[in-house]
Amino acid sequence: MEYKFLGHETAQDVKPLADCGYNIESLKDLFDVLSDGIWRIETCTPRLRSGWSEENKTLGQCTITAFLVQDIFGGEVFGILRPAGNYHSYNVINGRQYDLTIEQFGDEAESLVFDNSNPQSREVHFAKEEKYKRYLLLKKLLKEARG
Repeated sequence: MEYKFLGHETAQDVKPLADCGYNIESLKDLFDVLSDGIWRIETCTPRLRSGWSEENKTLGQCTITAFLVQDIFGGEVFGILRPAGNYHSYNVINGRQYDLTIEQFGDEAESLVFDNSNPQSREVHFAKEEKYKRYLLLKKLLKEARG
């Protein structure tokens, strides 16, 4: 598999927290598992579901994925303010940036500015019930695959 996500070059070296609760070997392993049927239209944000496809599995998955990555590997979640006023979320683990869902942007990904200036909070994001339910679904699907 050709990896294109931000940080893929060192993702094999990112190991899970000892008590993460999942049988995951590395951040790259998590990407593989998510790509293999866990990211799906039901985990995509509702406003983007019409554009979701097997070819663009990462579409609308950023925030729930970033917080899942934080659950498993620690680190922080940051966001990039998008033109519509929402945030695209990504992770910083051990000082390195990782974005498992950057491929959803295609060529536009090159123009994203990852400056770690907008920390993201679970409390704010998960105040939206539908987002919290999608996060719980993502966790459940991963637990079924690798719990």
